[in-house]
Amino acid sequence: MKLPVILEIRGTQRYQDQEPEVIQLTTEGIMELRDGGWDICYEESDLTGLKGVTTTFRVEPDKVILTRTGNLHSQMVFQQGVSHESLYQMDFGALMLSVCATFVYYDITPAGGVIDLQYSIEIEQTAAGVIDYHLDIRTIEE
Repeated sequence: MKLPVILEIRGTQRYQDQEPEVIQLTTEGIMELRDGGWDICYEESDLTGLKGVTTTFRVEPDKVILTRTGNLHSQMVFQQGVSHESLYQMDFGALMLSVCATFVYYDITPAGGVIDLQYSIEIEQTAAGVIDYHLDIRTIEE
């Protein structure tokens, strides 16, 4: 069953020698319990610079998978203490990313929940920085 939700997303990006960049977004999305895990999906906007992209957080036991489709394609796997490589495909080319989650927390119920991620990222084998994501998920009463 697909449940309409309100998502409050806060992302903080810390890149070397730069001030942290914070993006906050409140948007509507869909939450669905499927195959023993939760899918939380929403459409990106101009605010995030990813208009035309659908983002899905897949919450499974011991990991969270972030998939983006549309104007770009990527899949990042967050498993605490484990490094995962993925291809980040855009219209003008592709980059190899490596993410290593230092913190993965989630608590999801049919009423909503929270996802917290912190991870370091390498782009083409060069350390790029540390990113924090915090998602608050609330179902919408119909």
